[in-house]
Amino acid sequence: QVPLVESGGGLVQAGGSLRLSCSASGHTFGDSSMAWFRQTPGKEREFVGGLGWIHGDIYGISDFADAVYGRFAISRDNAHSIIYLQMNSLKPEDTAVYYCATREGVVAKSAAMYKNWGQGTQVTVSS
Repeated sequence: QVPLVESGGGLVQAGGSLRLSCSASGHTFGDSSMAWFRQTPGKEREFVGGLGWIHGDIYGISDFADAVYGRFAISRDNAHSIIYLQMNSLKPEDTAVYYCATREGVVAKSAAMYKNWGQGTQVTVSS
């Protein structure tokens, strides 16, 4: 498995924006998918959104969680094998450790369906 290296987390004021990156340098996307999850202490890892592709072509994107719908977006840098999570209009409730994950096959919303995970990056939104 290609290691997933996440970056872009940090401290931001409510209403601000962050863009998280998940780098899979050297990996060529095939028939696979990825998803962003987040987790806070005492809670299960929560699905944020997912992106899938076939032979490098994006075939679909999953619905975002209600809590982030309309504020977050997922994109991919095809040339550099980087997956992004653009987070806008951030709220204190968005504070969590954010993870990216990949799997073979279609987008899944269950964390148990993924075996390849990034290390996570902390996002803290101040009120």
